[in-house]
Amino acid sequence: MISVAIDGPSGAGKSTISRKAAELYGFIYVDTGAIYRTIGLASKLYGIDADNSAAVVEMLPKLSIKMMYNDAGEQRMYLDGNDVSRDIRLPEVSMLASKVSAIPEVRAFLVEMQRSMAREHDVIMDGRDIGTVILPDADLKIFLTADAEDRARRRYDELTAKGVECSFDEVLADMIKRDEQDTARAAAPLKPADDAVLLDTSGNTLGQSIEAVCGLISEKTGRQAVKR
Repeated sequence: MISVAIDGPSGAGKSTISRKAAELYGFIYVDTGAIYRTIGLASKLYGIDADNSAAVVEMLPKLSIKMMYNDAGEQRMYLDGNDVSRDIRLPEVSMLASKVSAIPEVRAFLVEMQRSMAREHDVIMDGRDIGTVILPDADLKIFLTADAEDRARRRYDELTAKGVECSFDEVLADMIKRDEQDTARAAAPLKPADDAVLLDTSGNTLGQSIEAVCGLISEKTGRQAVKR
């Protein structure tokens, strides 16, 4: 099986680029950030303070979290039987996801779910510690980034297109705060793996970023895109 690990900060385009690249190569796309967002949402729904690590850990065994794919190959997240794929994209849930992902027990709880996908399928997996922790032996590791304003604009456009009410300044502030939390946390902080390829997409169109990632995949794995 071939595994591609794509890490990077919030709003770098990891999900969109990884999803399209997986489609082009016939791989399974695994958005690990969505799993942490689901736990962050659960803390809100259960009325648990995400800063209270003990309470969050106590909540974990009570949760039913499933990652499924629809007929279009899109990843959907289910929490206690409910499709929460849209709810987990709200800015407030992004901050909750950052908090719960800093808890070592939460990360340990989800490690096997993520690694099992790579054992069973050719995957492109994105997140913040895929190349450093989850798939340290991945065939290709990419650290995808862009400047904060560029990333905030992409996320703002994505949210408003979905009908979510927010301001650009709010999204940018959340983005900067999320960066600080993710890079400073003790458990699996956001950083490039030593052997990762750094890819800065600032100013790129989506198409240019996808082409760049696909070029790296073909060069490293010898695989060619199965569709265009």
